[in-house]
Amino acid sequence: MKKQQLLSIIIPFYNEQEVIAECQARLSSSVEAIDMDVEMIYINDGSKDETLNILTQLLETDSRIKIIDLSRNFGKEIAMTAGIDAAKGDAVIVIDADLQDPPELMAEMVDKWREGFDVVYAKRVERKGESFMKKFTARLFYKLINKISDTEIPENVGDFRLMSRQAVSALNEVRERKRFMKGLFAWIGFPQTAIEYSRDPRFAGETNWNYGKLIKFAVEGISSFTQEPLRLATYAGFLTALGAFLFGLYFVAKTLIFGETVQGFTTLITVILFFSGVQLLSIGILGEYIGHMFIESKQRPLYFVKKTYAAAQPISAEK
Repeated sequence: MKKQQLLSIIIPFYNEQEVIAECQARLSSSVEAIDMDVEMIYINDGSKDETLNILTQLLETDSRIKIIDLSRNFGKEIAMTAGIDAAKGDAVIVIDADLQDPPELMAEMVDKWREGFDVVYAKRVERKGESFMKKFTARLFYKLINKISDTEIPENVGDFRLMSRQAVSALNEVRERKRFMKGLFAWIGFPQTAIEYSRDPRFAGETNWNYGKLIKFAVEGISSFTQEPLRLATYAGFLTALGAFLFGLYFVAKTLIFGETVQGFTTLITVILFFSGVQLLSIGILGEYIGHMFIESKQRPLYFVKKTYAAAQPISAEK
């Protein structure tokens, strides 16, 4: 008798008490259309609200639930990694708990996987409930990183995707500490395809992402997948040094030919400040990459698990 295939669903969360029960209800409803055994792996990334307590109560009614409680808040990228490490499925789906990504798309993802695709990612054609500025900066980020990176990262694609066991095994070999998962999903390769959808607003609660975190996330993504900023700093340094040399020659020649003294305090200060700014920017870019090397050299574990909650075995989805 052929063994039933297993689908692992990974749901990282941080302070999602307003939405977690509805998330589980929709996941349970959605997997009924999928002819696979199911495990739902919730990753608690250091939540400070009642989300974990709600989930442990839900575990008593659904043995497909498994909860991995991390020792502290490590960030979403690490929480996803913890879930991917724990997943045993033939196919693995990553989805957020806030229900902006509809669980009902999972059945279509599984169909694409059975057609032979190792990665099936959900591409957003509409982003409801998001401001113009957030959409604009996201679009600008993807255009920038794809312009300077050797790895093509699909635009308007989040973490919501399905991966085959082969793709998950490849991803598990990548243990870098500064993890930009969208880039890693693309970097591993394998046959990939997209499913288009309209992204919904959050079902409830407030997002944990602010512009400060998004900027940090963008900087880490760019510095993780391209060395181009270092080259740009080199080019900028060369051009400004050349410009300063030519500018200096101009004033020397002017003084020798016309006998004029060099004047212009404002010009001098402007030039000094400009060159200082370029130097500080270059040092900052260099520092970002040195910081990556510093973190990687420590070889710390990516995360620690405080406790795992699980039933005896996952149960088959209802047919």
